[in-house]
Amino acid sequence: MLVKSFSSAVFGIDATVITIEVNLGIGVNFYLVGLPDSAVKESQQRIKAAIQNNGLKYPGKEITINMAPADIRKEGSSFDLPIAMGILAASEQINENHLEEYLLIGELSLDGGIAAVKGILPTTIKAKEAGFKGIIVPKANEKEAAIVDGIDVHGFENILEVISFLNAPNQFKPFKIDIEKEFYGKLNTSEFDFKDVKGQDTIKRAFEIAAAGGHNVILIGPPGAGKSMLAKRLPTILPPMSLAESLETTKIHSVAGNIKSDSGLITERPFRKPHHTISDVALVGGGGYPQPGEISLSHNGVLFLDELPEYKRQVLEVMRQPLEDRKVTISRAKFTVDYPAGFMLIAAMNPCPCGYYNHPEKECSCAPGLVHKYLNKISGPLLDRIDLHVEVTPVKFDELAYDTIPSKGSQEIREHVIRARLIQEDRFKDSAEIHANAQMNSKQLKMHCQIDEEGKTILKNAMEKLGLSARAYDRILRVSRTIADLDQSLIIESSHLAEAIQYRSLDREGWGG
Repeated sequence: MLVKSFSSAVFGIDATVITIEVNLGIGVNFYLVGLPDSAVKESQQRIKAAIQNNGLKYPGKEITINMAPADIRKEGSSFDLPIAMGILAASEQINENHLEEYLLIGELSLDGGIAAVKGILPTTIKAKEAGFKGIIVPKANEKEAAIVDGIDVHGFENILEVISFLNAPNQFKPFKIDIEKEFYGKLNTSEFDFKDVKGQDTIKRAFEIAAAGGHNVILIGPPGAGKSMLAKRLPTILPPMSLAESLETTKIHSVAGNIKSDSGLITERPFRKPHHTISDVALVGGGGYPQPGEISLSHNGVLFLDELPEYKRQVLEVMRQPLEDRKVTISRAKFTVDYPAGFMLIAAMNPCPCGYYNHPEKECSCAPGLVHKYLNKISGPLLDRIDLHVEVTPVKFDELAYDTIPSKGSQEIREHVIRARLIQEDRFKDSAEIHANAQMNSKQLKMHCQIDEEGKTILKNAMEKLGLSARAYDRILRVSRTIADLDQSLIIESSHLAEAIQYRSLDREGWGG
């Protein structure tokens, strides 16, 4: 007897429907075909134990299972449940009439329990697109699946519950959540706030500019100056995520298996802080079976690289293309997958190995030339993609202990950022790939960043006197455009240019010895 059940395989952040054909014949062999990997092949032992431990009969016949399309490699344990249901239906132990209406996904335990799996959100989206009435998922994944509207979601804890459902689906109500309540109820739940930061008004201003224009930032300062503390608070001043951004971000984290059972949507902008020992594959994504890396997990949020010169040179260099294209392409012999990578890069570093070069009180103990060698660990092309270079100075004791002036909070700064982003949204409404000032190309720079003669004179003098490099020119124009947007100014004024120039520390000749 031949029976079909349906599941899915995830490639990149999208899913493909997999048809599982189960045929019972004469004999006692077990055949599993359709390019299964080791985890799929091992499903026979899990399925057999789960069926027998729940008082059901494992058929003593030849079982042939084909997973179509047969030319796509199937990986992981998520096919256990649809294969098991196919075997039970083929052996006439359950009703097969409703099997083709539902897409099934889940890993089986030996006692018949259904364990959580990765990639539920893209799978549910694909099930809806393919016209399935509903999807059957592990109980731990039902909240994630219920994010998708327009398809019935049923979460179960063991195969006996699934059997009861397939025999009489009308007796079960689908699991539902209020998407709007889920989304808006968690938008502003961050534990961090810029109110907690004492002093550092210059750095807060730089972060406000960075958030308003989507600019990448590098912080240079001694240990304990507050670089990490400031970076952690950057997501709190970025504009709140839209529902579309939230869904896209959740989709990526679903593929990576980062969604907890008690949460559905990711509503806060991601903040990722990988250790400096990370490999290039872990940062960018890839592997034998490609998975999203840290830069994709930072999509629509912030990637914070602390102690930047300590990262391997190769790891840093692989970020150059994603920073420019806002996506990562992983190519293999038989397929290619794309992962989104629209993140803000915040890097932090000490000015030298000992950490006290240019310190107002402590003396640098590094040997001559060591500071320059330390800074040269970061390549020019990578620095070229970072708009704001900000020197962080230590906070004075009086500011820590006696500062009674209330500091600007994240909400107040965020309101300024949102106003500036709305101006940019209108400016780039005809450009699908451009969303913020930091992404402007040469043509748009000429169009939107025109400066008068006085401004040209200021810029020329700055480049000559401060020794600014030629690559700093475009970056200064982008940042000055953002500063003008924060001031709600149609034109870039001299004061905007002057402020933008001060954020190019590492372009100065002689900086670092």
